[in-house]
Amino acid sequence: MASLATHLSACLFLVPIGIRRLLCSSSLFLKDPSFFKSKPWYFSNSKWKNLDLYILSIALPLASFSQIFLFISISGHSTYRFSFFQQFATLSLFWVLIIFFVLHDGLDHFLFNESFIFIYAAIAFLVEYSVIGVGIMGLGTVVYELLAQLTLLCAGSCLVLSVKPTAFFAEFLLSIGLVFKGTWLLQAGLCLYTDAFVLKGCTKMVLLPGSPNADVHCELEADGIRGVALVNLLFVVHAIGVVIAGFVVFWLLSRFRNLRCGEASGPLLAGLEPESTLMRLSRELEME
Repeated sequence: MASLATHLSACLFLVPIGIRRLLCSSSLFLKDPSFFKSKPWYFSNSKWKNLDLYILSIALPLASFSQIFLFISISGHSTYRFSFFQQFATLSLFWVLIIFFVLHDGLDHFLFNESFIFIYAAIAFLVEYSVIGVGIMGLGTVVYELLAQLTLLCAGSCLVLSVKPTAFFAEFLLSIGLVFKGTWLLQAGLCLYTDAFVLKGCTKMVLLPGSPNADVHCELEADGIRGVALVNLLFVVHAIGVVIAGFVVFWLLSRFRNLRCGEASGPLLAGLEPESTLMRLSRELEME
């Protein structure tokens, strides 16, 4: 969380993944709501449509290792080391999750079934929650506390899906939660780490002299209060925008079938369609 670049890169990963997940899950749900079942990852017919998955499988380990070795090498403070080790561990957990996605078909489904993957994802989000905002003080704390709440939303959605994969509301919340995290990370990067978008009366995030913590310095107490109010207002605006966009996407998919994700007619339903057909036949026989 040290710069605008890290926030922007996280946004560029989270927003497309959340949108793609929303499109695929909504397409699957609209095709047959009674047989909807959430998937840990919605694989595409074409390997290039899973480009985000392959990029993540390469980018996450590079980011985690470069982060911990870079900051351990330039800082001798034990608090720094502990903080960046936590972030390294968090990135590593998500990288293992990506590996589960890639190797899912070849793994033992009794041990590594979809419920296990959702539970693991929830744990990864909870670990991320524990390190969000570490070493941040003042106005930055408010920004990262709101980000932490979004992380809890994603963790809770994963836990619900691990128990009840047919819960579309949990899938919808997970999808918009990922998009919301991405947009809010970008907003946090702009407000806390740039001079152009910094809150009025405050400076961008800087390390406190003689301290391992960072803070956004505001000249007057009134500036700090106004900054907190503005941060909360921006969060509400983001929330309204993301939720409305999610419902608009769902409405468009329900009205225009040609907009639906192609995976809803591909391997996504491979395990569901035979069961669906048998259930329909049994119902018809019972009615006769």
